[in-house]
Amino acid sequence: MMISRRTDYGVRIVLDLATLPQDERAAAHNIAARQKIPRPFLAKIISQLCLAGLVTTYRGAGGGVALARPAAEITLLEVVEALEGPIRLNRCVVRPDDCPRNSYCPVHHVWSQAQGDLVDRLGNTTFEILARPVMEVV
Repeated sequence: MMISRRTDYGVRIVLDLATLPQDERAAAHNIAARQKIPRPFLAKIISQLCLAGLVTTYRGAGGGVALARPAAEITLLEVVEALEGPIRLNRCVVRPDDCPRNSYCPVHHVWSQAQGDLVDRLGNTTFEILARPVMEVV
């Protein structure tokens, strides 16, 4: 299991914005250059992040991209799910009744626990936390 390049880029975009002073905007071409993301791909990802309510775009001379909420309120889980969809390690975790082996499967509990652990970890990791080490270097 591996996250897509789109999700990796999405995390980089939100992290880049999280390192800016609050309410500051970044030009998309500057994000693309800093994060080494192809510009056409960047535009599509920003659009998805915008639809998910994670970033806001502004047109015009003072335009750009900004976080829609403070970095402390945006989690890694939100970005991953905005670009990948809900995290599901196995269908039996989501719909146990769909699996005929569910009543005796020794792996079901492991899948459920692993998914819960992953969702908890990503959901408790905010972009404020992720941005701290980056901001210390700058």
